[in-house]
Amino acid sequence: MNQFKFNKERLRASGLRPTKQRLVICQILFDRKETFHFTIEKLKKITEKNIKNKISLATLYNTVHAFKNKGYLKEISLKGNKTFFDTNTKNHYHFFDEESTRLIDIKNQDISVNNLPKAPYGKKIKEIEITVRIASNTQKQKKNNQLK
Repeated sequence: MNQFKFNKERLRASGLRPTKQRLVICQILFDRKETFHFTIEKLKKITEKNIKNKISLATLYNTVHAFKNKGYLKEISLKGNKTFFDTNTKNHYHFFDEESTRLIDIKNQDISVNNLPKAPYGKKIKEIEITVRIASNTQKQKKNNQLK
């Protein structure tokens, strides 16, 4: 099945009509080789570069949340009310670069999770989310330069 037809089916499976705007959103999200991490604001900017007309935030929110609810996207909420979405829905972990506000995938084999607590009675652990916050170490470099 070609990608255009696949995107139309993905929209319909999510309960959405395949409009031109939504097909552009699908193309941006899913017609790529690499994992795509994005915020709604970033998606709006990219989408508006690809279409002549403005796109409403409601269309973006509704489309993204329909994809998330269907399991095509993963939602990643960070402290400070920043919400990212990820096209890689498999269980995996992230670095969050506080300076560039980018999410970067961590390979599963590069992280080990041990000694988990027992879940409360009647509950089970559904998922483990790990986000490692990173920043450049310019502070350390500045100190070393001042000592010279």
